[in-house]
Amino acid sequence: MRIIASLRFAARVAAFAVNTVVCWGCLELEALLCRRKKRITIINKWVPRWARINLWTFGVKVETHGPFADEGKLYPAMGTNSVGRVFVANHRSGMDIPILFTVAETHVISRHDLANWPLIGPGARRVGTLFVDRSSRRSGASVLREVDQALAKGEGVAMFPEGTAHPGDEVHPFRTGAFNAARRAGSEVVPIGLAYGDDAAYYCVESFMGHIKRIASLRRLPVAVEIGEPLKLDNYENAEMKDIAQQRVQELVNRARARLEVH
Repeated sequence: MRIIASLRFAARVAAFAVNTVVCWGCLELEALLCRRKKRITIINKWVPRWARINLWTFGVKVETHGPFADEGKLYPAMGTNSVGRVFVANHRSGMDIPILFTVAETHVISRHDLANWPLIGPGARRVGTLFVDRSSRRSGASVLREVDQALAKGEGVAMFPEGTAHPGDEVHPFRTGAFNAARRAGSEVVPIGLAYGDDAAYYCVESFMGHIKRIASLRRLPVAVEIGEPLKLDNYENAEMKDIAQQRVQELVNRARARLEVH
């Protein structure tokens, strides 16, 4: 079994590298040939394709329900006021980010060390990934300025207000950063709940590569995603809104878990 798992891991990593090079190359080629197109439009076309192929390669089967997803569409980045939306979700796994790419037109905030990884780091920067060192207040302030700029341009940003990954379905207290950014920009806040069908998907106290290796060794990983209705900030203070958003994400996680158990 270990040999099979190791071979599966090696094959999937190789396929990931090939897919990343091909999709990145196609994105840059289209951007070069179609200069009248906004770059973000091209990014929102190729990044979800890249994510779907990689999830399929890793045996991750995602079932998504909610607004736009029920119609087979990505949740649009821009709200009706032409401001980008803030997507908030529970954080559980290294698969969270590619899953969110298949759900919404969005940039993501990722751990800072990935920015220096070969292939992944440069590609992620080119598609607008925002990197943050959670131990540095200066880094946190810098990434929030980048969030403000993205939202002002009508681009979506996905954030994990728990601050770090946790195992299980309990949604831990949210920090206020996502909601401060949403209020400054006048953004809608869209809650998303994720539930994984195998505990091996959870990120624990381990190296990131060790975590990915465990997931890549699985034959199949079912995931359920529930998207909620957008939350309006006008009637709430930030501290109150973060608690309401946490409660809403918890409800969506519970619904996602129930859907997994049915299958």
